[in-house]
Amino acid sequence: MRLPPLNAIRAFEAVCRHGSIVRAAEELGVVRGAVRQQIATLEDHLGSKLFVRDGRRLLPTERASALAEAAGTALTILKRAADEFEEAGRQAIRLGVPSAFAVWWLMPRAADMQASLGSVEVDIVPMTVVEPLSRHPDFDAVIMGGEQRSSAGTVETRFMEDEFGPVATPALARELAGRPEALADVAMLASRSAPGLWAEWFAESGTPPVAFARRREFEDLLLALGAARSGLGVALAPKASIEDDLNRGILVAPYGFIRRPAGYSLCCRIPDAKRPALVALRNWLLRSGSA
Repeated sequence: MRLPPLNAIRAFEAVCRHGSIVRAAEELGVVRGAVRQQIATLEDHLGSKLFVRDGRRLLPTERASALAEAAGTALTILKRAADEFEEAGRQAIRLGVPSAFAVWWLMPRAADMQASLGSVEVDIVPMTVVEPLSRHPDFDAVIMGGEQRSSAGTVETRFMEDEFGPVATPALARELAGRPEALADVAMLASRSAPGLWAEWFAESGTPPVAFARRREFEDLLLALGAARSGLGVALAPKASIEDDLNRGILVAPYGFIRRPAGYSLCCRIPDAKRPALVALRNWLLRSGSA
């Protein structure tokens, strides 16, 4: 089969991401009728309907979903190749990083990272919710934490193990030490970006679950840990993200930490894996993560 028209693929991929012809048209800078025409052209080319309607959203069919993912990857590769052609000689990395990890682990090491990477510019983008690289065509790589995994067409390099556990102020930790059942008397501080983290800790630590006196939810882990510092309750934290607080005695882990089944990984697209800038970043992370 000959390749489908590129404009039809662009329209199809945009509609898949937005679930809307109107929003796809806005992104592409065309009228909605042009997007409908391109979708019809692609359906005629492939001999199959590509979308079903779910309320007000357009969803790709099961077969079309695989095509959408491949189209997104291909368009990203084309865009990156064009960008690199236009900016030949400039080495830069746009890196998505979990917000707490960026603030408390990566930024204190930023000077060492820059010294190791030389002229490579690293644009660190904190991510409230860590998503697969396939959802961020403007990123060169992302750091994935915990059990999160990226999608097809990417390669991951695990550069650091991690542990996690409940943390609180020293005063509150003294009340909890040695008595996990005492958690029932305090407020649970949770992050909406990782809603199942407390359930995972109870299961993986072998601690019987408790019904907390109160539950406070925050948009991301950064805010939940800030609340823990102020004494509002107990938060769950990756050890790597709060080493400085632990060393300074600002936060205490009354039950210690347990090792997570997975640690932190650098995720990049397979075609980019051998780019000198990303190789340099990967090597630095491997050295720093094992230090």
